Amino acid sequence: MSYVELPGAKVPIRMWADPASVDDGAMQQLRNVATLPWIKGLAVMPDVHYGKGATVGSVIAMHGAVCPAAVGVDIGCGMSAVKTSLTANHLPGDLSRLRSKIEQAIPVGRGMHDDPVDPGRLHGFPTAGWDDFWGRFDGVADSVKFRQGRATKQMGTLGGGNHFVEFCLDESDSVWLMLHSGSRNIGKELAEHHIGVAQKLSHNQGLVDRDLAVFVSDTPQMAAYRNDLFWAQEYAKHNRAIMMGLFQDVVRKEFKKAKVTFDQVISCHHNYVAEERYDGMDLLVTRKGAIRAGSGDYGIIPGSMGTGSYIVKGLGNAASFNSASHGAGRKMSRSAAKRQFSTRDLEEQTRGVECRKDSGVVDEIPAAYKPIEKVIDQQRDLVEVVAKLKQVICVKG
Repeated sequence: MSYVELPGAKVPIRMWADPASVDDGAMQQLRNVATLPWIKGLAVMPDVHYGKGATVGSVIAMHGAVCPAAVGVDIGCGMSAVKTSLTANHLPGDLSRLRSKIEQAIPVGRGMHDDPVDPGRLHGFPTAGWDDFWGRFDGVADSVKFRQGRATKQMGTLGGGNHFVEFCLDESDSVWLMLHSGSRNIGKELAEHHIGVAQKLSHNQGLVDRDLAVFVSDTPQMAAYRNDLFWAQEYAKHNRAIMMGLFQDVVRKEFKKAKVTFDQVISCHHNYVAEERYDGMDLLVTRKGAIRAGSGDYGIIPGSMGTGSYIVKGLGNAASFNSASHGAGRKMSRSAAKRQFSTRDLEEQTRGVECRKDSGVVDEIPAAYKPIEKVIDQQRDLVEVVAKLKQVICVKG
């Protein structure tokens, strides 16, 4: 599918989604974004749905400005995956022990480590720059300084919501490890702090939606946001790397006789800002629920906890600002999913997957998400599929 172009106030709205499938609230948000004076382009991914200020599943390119709500409050949220030397034949018939070991190693929900994880104890983990990273915490917003102790203990933790750790099989029965998480509470605190600052600035008072408040270049507020934003994106990247290291250690211990080896880890943000150049202009590109899909870039597009995921390679489509979707995308809210579905529905839709099947995760039921195969098909001009994965274990927060 190539994109459909709809008119917008300042820029056209390029949609890789079927416009008829986008609800009125999300469509209005897209029209609102297209009114921003600084906007130079707007690309809409097939997993688009309503968000705060800006839709989830949108790529917004601006010159000299950035909108914190177009990044999202989970700054740097993203995915990591790695192929292992294990195959389906190595797996035990009962996967509950393995799931339990993963949950013991990686705190989920609001859980955190009793003490900060020492990356030096993780097999082969690169520790260069670790002290410098934490040293730069002194430069972030004063309003979150008191959170440093919590931030160090949350490094290497999953969180809740749609975050997960999975054991997957590809179509050749090779085992993959995959996880989804971001910058935890510290990223949320920083995002909410800066959104509040932006909403009070004079140049944002006439916007159609106060949640679309922006920072503009060459101002102290922009400098402060960029500093904290890029630090939080780095935190998210480290968080996933620590979790993957803990995950791999579990696998090494549980499959000691197999002497497991791992390919290079694929990692990608899908809530973030990047400085990129298009048509001779330097732009700040926000991807909120979208991955970079430049030519040859590897990415991960997950479905739901019962449907599987895709490893993809970018085709470098400049019309989408070298982007692709970040997942299947929700087709109903969490509250609607809880009203419509029961734990029995969850059990049926996650049959064959070792995972939680209680009322606490009914809002993550597969039927609450768009069909991942259709989402992939709608962006064949953005990515090519490298591998299709199906989870056999899913750890939720």
